[in-house]
Amino acid sequence: QVQPIESGGGLVQAGGSLRLSCAASGRAFSSYTMGWFRQAPGKERDFVAAISWSGGTTYYADSVKGRFTISRDNAKNTVYLQVNSLKPEDTAVYYCAAVYRYVGLGPTGWGQYDYWGQGTQVTVSS
Repeated sequence: QVQPIESGGGLVQAGGSLRLSCAASGRAFSSYTMGWFRQAPGKERDFVAAISWSGGTTYYADSVKGRFTISRDNAKNTVYLQVNSLKPEDTAVYYCAAVYRYVGLGPTGWGQYDYWGQGTQVTVSS
């Protein structure tokens, strides 16, 4: 199993950028598909992006395509989310999640992931 730990959140002005990191302790990180989700106050946890265990396949929510980029470094047991051109509606707690050897695009459902981090807050001011 793996334990994701997020970092890199903060307060940023609209149009700004952040790089979120998720360091995963545990074995066989390279066998896990990793995903990012976000949850704004009073709203459901929404899918943001996912990356396959090899890093060769990525998948994004329509709302972040062209602005966010997911990547991973298996040597460092870390997955990243570069978030650019931030908007106030991107304000949320961002969560990192892991699922073992998922086959296919995504997954996009929060229930499909087995391990979750505690989240990192991203606040975008207008």
